[in-house]
Amino acid sequence: KQDLPNVTLDGWEVTANWVDYAPGHVGVPHRHAGFVLVYVLEGTVVAKISGGEERTYKAGQMFYEHPGATHEVSKNASATQPARLLAMIFAKKGSTLTVPV
Repeated sequence: KQDLPNVTLDGWEVTANWVDYAPGHVGVPHRHAGFVLVYVLEGTVVAKISGGEERTYKAGQMFYEHPGATHEVSKNASATQPARLLAMIFAKKGSTLTVPV
């Protein structure tokens, strides 16, 4: 369960996609145009969002990125097993969804 930001969603859309992490994968810091709900479908991932604590999420767990947040750490917790996420990015239509930091 996650409270959502107080934003007007007129002219917004949601983009849902799978994000596959190979064993040992480490992503680059990035941010998104709006807010993001991430659900771990498979494996275990480590995430750190905008100065918060680094946390580990297992299959069946969810995390949230607020508008303007920097996804500082994004990695597969396992060196031997893949991981897969479902990322739902809510942003204004036509926005660049992901930008490296």
